Amino acid sequence: MANHGHLNLHIHPAAGTVGDLAMRRPHAVKVLQRHGIDFCCGGGKPLDDACAAAGVLVEVLLNEVTAVENRGQGGQRWDTAPLASLIDHIQATHHDGLAQELDRIVAMAERVLTVHGHKDFDRLSGLYEVTLQLRADLLPHLAAEEENLFPAVRAGSLTKAEQAIAGMVAEHEAVGALLARASELTNHYTLPEGACATWRALWHGLQELDADLRQHIHLENNVLFARLRTAA
Repeated sequence: MANHGHLNLHIHPAAGTVGDLAMRRPHAVKVLQRHGIDFCCGGGKPLDDACAAAGVLVEVLLNEVTAVENRGQGGQRWDTAPLASLIDHIQATHHDGLAQELDRIVAMAERVLTVHGHKDFDRLSGLYEVTLQLRADLLPHLAAEEENLFPAVRAGSLTKAEQAIAGMVAEHEAVGALLARASELTNHYTLPEGACATWRALWHGLQELDADLRQHIHLENNVLFARLRTAA
């Protein structure tokens, strides 16, 4: 990401939050990721502030979003879709198969630590602990959503559903912190020289998991939960 130094960042009127942009213009997600702007757990941050921290003008970022839209590289707008359809999408796209993927990543992290731990023990052992904690945090979280939150929304019990989301937002923030730690430990998923096939697969799996979970959390925090608060 480019360092623009001390820019005179022009404040864009009514820019809203990062989450607002990602929700109303799904194409923006790729642009936000390109600039290292957190759109999931950091979705409540004003877009002006997020752009200033990233060293990019709001107008420049929005122009990039428009360019992506014009190329047709977009996605479904879930802020206007039926809630049941949104839940179906979250479950099919982000929940299904996640437990198995977490098991796979933990197993790879353990294998890499066992075989290559002598090369960089602190980093690889730290990464193994992160994968264990991600699995420990996410499995009960997914179960709570599938067994309690999602059925309540489908049944129209929106007040009951709204009461459940405060704790879930805090759990999302904990997952976001673990993802940030994984990125730090892997030097932003940059493979070390001479990495074996399992090591490479671990870095690739973690990078894909990071992208998937950020989109997952965005859809829940900034779209589903926001709509439940409004409707309750």
